[in-house]
Formats: sequence, structure tokens, C-alpha cells
Amino acid sequence: MGDEVAARRERLMEGLRSYGGHYAELSRRFAAWLGLHSTDATAVLEIAAAEERGTPLSPARLSERISLSTGATTALLNRLEAAGHITRTREHSDRRVVTLRSGGNIQERADEFFGPLAGRLDAAMSPYPPQLLEQFEQFLADLNAAMDTHLTEPDPVRRSTDRTPAAGTAGQQDISLRATGGSQSSRAARRIESNGS
Repeated sequence: MGDEVAARRERLMEGLRSYGGHYAELSRRFAAWLGLHSTDATAVLEIAAAEERGTPLSPARLSERISLSTGATTALLNRLEAAGHITRTREHSDRRVVTLRSGGNIQERADEFFGPLAGRLDAAMSPYPPQLLEQFEQFLADLNAAMDTHLTEPDPVRRSTDRTPAAGTAGQQDISLRATGGSQSSRAARRIESNGS
């Protein structure tokens, strides 16, 4: 019974990793279609999605979402604003707070590009009852919370390599195998990839 559960979990994680890979490829194609660098297109999608949810992003929040430094995010926003893809507004009562909005026709272009896929995904989900989708939504929320917690903790790998022998020595290889659990390391890596995608 335990092996069957473990195998099912492994298949779920592999499916999530595969979906994440597909989404990354779709984002890359969207960037090419818009004539943007992939990071710029990711930022545009984040801004448009947040706006559509009714929770527009600030530059600081965008920086967190796309893992860029403050300076790199500012340069990216300058490029996107100059091209008319986004606008920066001061809508908050605290005038220092900047709100990011998608500009011009970005939402329409995103709908044009992603619309056919949205229809296919809706059709794929339609056979599943609302209760199952609710459970799956909670499942994904729990996985994301676990990943968020892990990513906010100090990096244990960096700390352990600071104390290991020089790179390439047998001692480091032995420590690395013990730290990762030997053959368990590939399974853990696949799980991490799945959650990060």
C-alpha cells in the first residue's frame, strides 16, 4: 500500500513538473510573439494577471514574483513603459506607492495568444466535479506553501559547502551523498523541480 501511494505521489509530481515545463515553453513563445525578452514577457504576464485578479502589483512585489533585484526590475519597467506595454500609476492614498498596470493592448494580445489554450484547459477540467477541483486547488495551495516556506529558509546547501573539502575531492562527494540521501537525491530533485515550475 505504501509503495502504491509513493508511486502515485511521484506520478503527480512528475505531472506538475511537466505542466510547469509546458507553461515555461508557452511563456517563451508568447515573448517571441510579442518581440520581447522572456523576462520582460513574464513581467507583463504577472502584471496583467494581477490586475485581472483585482490585486495589481507594486514594483517591489513584481520583483519578488519574478526574482529580480530592485535595480534590474526598475530597468525592466523602464523598458516596458517606454514600449507602452505597462504604466506606472500613483493611485494609493500614499502617493509614494506605485501601482503597475498593463498598458494599451497587452490584455487583448494576451487573450488572443492564450485564448485557444484557455478553451482547451476548460474542456479538460469540465468532466471533474467541483468538489474534486476544490480538493485539487487545496492540494496545489499546500504544495506552493511548502515550497514558499522552503525558499524563505536559509540555503542549507550553501552553508554545508562552506565547510566541505575542496571541490572534486572524495570527501566532498561523500558528504554530498550523505547530505542528499544518496539515491534519494534524484527523487528529491524531481520533486523540487515540480514545485518550482
